[in-house]
Amino acid sequence: MPRSSKPDSQPRPIRIRVTSQAERRVRSGHPWVFADSVREQDRPGQPGELAVLYDRQNRFLALGMLDPESPIRVRILQTGKPAQIDAGWWRERLREAVLRRAGLFDGQTTGYRWIHGESDGWPGLVLDRYGTTLVLKLYTRAWLPRLQELSDLIQLELKPERLILRLSRKLSAPGGDGCPHDGSALIGAAGDGKARFQETGLWFEADVVSGQKTGFFLDQRENRRWVETLARNRTVLNAFSYSGGFSLYAARGRATAVTDLDLSAHALAAARTNFELNATVPAVAGCPREPVQAEAFDWLASSTRRRFGLVILDPPSFAKKEVERTGAIRAYERLAGLGIGRLEKGGMLLACSCSAHVSREEFFEAVRRAAAKSGRKFSVWKTSGHPPDHPATFPEAEYLKAILLNVD
Repeated sequence: MPRSSKPDSQPRPIRIRVTSQAERRVRSGHPWVFADSVREQDRPGQPGELAVLYDRQNRFLALGMLDPESPIRVRILQTGKPAQIDAGWWRERLREAVLRRAGLFDGQTTGYRWIHGESDGWPGLVLDRYGTTLVLKLYTRAWLPRLQELSDLIQLELKPERLILRLSRKLSAPGGDGCPHDGSALIGAAGDGKARFQETGLWFEADVVSGQKTGFFLDQRENRRWVETLARNRTVLNAFSYSGGFSLYAARGRATAVTDLDLSAHALAAARTNFELNATVPAVAGCPREPVQAEAFDWLASSTRRRFGLVILDPPSFAKKEVERTGAIRAYERLAGLGIGRLEKGGMLLACSCSAHVSREEFFEAVRRAAAKSGRKFSVWKTSGHPPDHPATFPEAEYLKAILLNVD
């Protein structure tokens, strides 16, 4: 993010020519150029340097950020025509991302995503809001040299009390004394790492320093709202419950009881905290909650024959790499079968997947196969994908999907 006041302080952009296949992908709007697609590169370059891509006729193709050690060699910033990538350019891009969220949420929702990576024009970068705390998560080393400029821009435009840095597991912390690391505060102080926010009028506490993702699964908001409308007079099982988001919505929806199932004692404690934060909501206060610490597959397959009116399956990704896709599909089918086995007659199953390497069609078909093998009559009520603050504009960005079944 070069500062416009010092244009001469930045090195000349790297020149790159790519394969014809990569040309077609970039022209179609894909935001990545892979290392094996680079035909020529005039110098090695450092992470975050600007790179200009040219086609086979030596015409301008795109402008992007270099990540020389990543399989994704260049992340595209601009196509069509050259642009001056300066502080003003980034400021306008941030404002555009914020404007896209305008009107999506009421005053009782203060937790959502402000920047969703490539789909908002910020490749490999996520910015989430948790009330007055913002969390910046980076998935590429290209952003590390720009941390101060990012912090300055976010402070200027969004004025958070805190800005917490989270780094993908693939990134090591920047070297050197005093350099930020995963969970450090770029603005304000990290404190105890907890941030409170509202979602549809319910209060939640997120562990923004060491929690999963950026501290909470903001992308499941719409599916949690489904659960609230379905839960009335039902017993609810929330498998892989994490901090109890689905359970809390079910309780407000007047479920007769909720069971949180998770292997992590820390997650179950976080769910208890979230229920306590909403103790003034009569339906929440009056809903019995049972925490169960166990491995979900094992517990679902155990000899106990407890039945539930609504079963929610929201596991972590079963396929973090393409080679794991086939095994993940089998795991989703088995899990759905176990969940269906815990449903009472007329019960409902909400099955979710966050595995980008498993397509919507593959996941939905796995759940339908499990339902067919159960021998019970079933119907698909709804399916869903990404919420509006998590747009997916290219195939690899499409990770979230959910399917809702009614089972007799």
